[in-house]
Amino acid sequence: MLERFKKLIGSETKSTLAAPAPEFIALFGATQSASGVAVTPDTAMRCPTVFASVKVLAESVAQLPLHLYRRSADGGKERAVDHPLASLLNDQANDWTSAAEFRLFMQTALCLHGNAFAFINRSAGKVTELIPIPSPSVTVEIDTATMEPVYKVSVGNAAPRVYDRSEIFHLKTLGTSPYVGLSPVMQAKEAIGLSLVMEEHGARIFSAGARPGGVFKYAKTLGPDAMKRLRDSFNAGHAGGENAGKTLILEDGMDFEPLQFNSVDLQFLEMRRHQVAEIARVFRIPLHLLQELERATHNNAESMGQQFLALTLLPWLKLWEGAIRRALLTPEERPEYHAEFLTDDLARADLAARFDAYAKAVTNGLLSPNEVRSAENRAPYPGGDQFRLPLNTEDARATDGAA
Repeated sequence: MLERFKKLIGSETKSTLAAPAPEFIALFGATQSASGVAVTPDTAMRCPTVFASVKVLAESVAQLPLHLYRRSADGGKERAVDHPLASLLNDQANDWTSAAEFRLFMQTALCLHGNAFAFINRSAGKVTELIPIPSPSVTVEIDTATMEPVYKVSVGNAAPRVYDRSEIFHLKTLGTSPYVGLSPVMQAKEAIGLSLVMEEHGARIFSAGARPGGVFKYAKTLGPDAMKRLRDSFNAGHAGGENAGKTLILEDGMDFEPLQFNSVDLQFLEMRRHQVAEIARVFRIPLHLLQELERATHNNAESMGQQFLALTLLPWLKLWEGAIRRALLTPEERPEYHAEFLTDDLARADLAARFDAYAKAVTNGLLSPNEVRSAENRAPYPGGDQFRLPLNTEDARATDGAA
């Protein structure tokens, strides 16, 4: 363990490295938004919309099964459970981090920083563990001789260590450089900064308590003693949970007018709602997944759920699958092995729809009963490997011949 840690934070360097570009250095730094708030990946997580968006994506990636498959000669595939990488992807990334925790951390870093890194520890040429590295600790540089990326890792007070691209598992999102991704948080810093300012402004209004619940209107002038008696009498008879709703009796032409939200208040609430949509747009999160249900209905909620899978989640999963192929499989293994997420679990909550799909797949010969039982984590039964076809079907060639 000690040797592995020394290897991770060692002091070797390469003389062929080019100096990092300024945008690489500023990639993980804090920049101040026009609202006056310094937005960083850490401070952005104080914004409820950012936190919820990252949580939706990270937990979705973490909960999905990730399997390594072996391609067969007949064009099919089977799980390569005997490959050492299979356990790392779906069981334990290392001795102290489960595969789900590893994906949770990496996807969170990817959403916040645009880049996520892990050290690939190998033994006898085989990957034995994946160790996550905080994104701010890594600087991506370029080897001018080969134009390949190299990674400078600085952990704590240890001297920086430069790693070859074969030693680092790197996930990167959309970016203008082929070597690093852009941080979604920094690209949306103005929207996030405005949301944080409005959150603070609303909290200050309620903490100060400067907004009264109502006012008394009276045509005559009241002295200090009369005003004090009126206020004390009103609070004693109507303030507090047991007095709420009691009948208010006024005399001598006095009126009581409760204060309601005005147009400025309603506009402030509308602006806060708009910021939720603005930040959700950056991460492409459907609003109903952020508990913004103003325009959600029973009819479109299911459609938005399908859009989340197809347009939001699948692009992230493809980044994962591509990075696994590039960094964790050797060139000799790539034609035979590939990693793939199982997205079927996203529909497991709908029991009726799931079993209806199973019934149609078995009836039409797409799946065998035992394959369905395996998907439901149930033991096979004798004869369950037999595929079934509808009785009212026949060979299309026989129909053409009869005609």
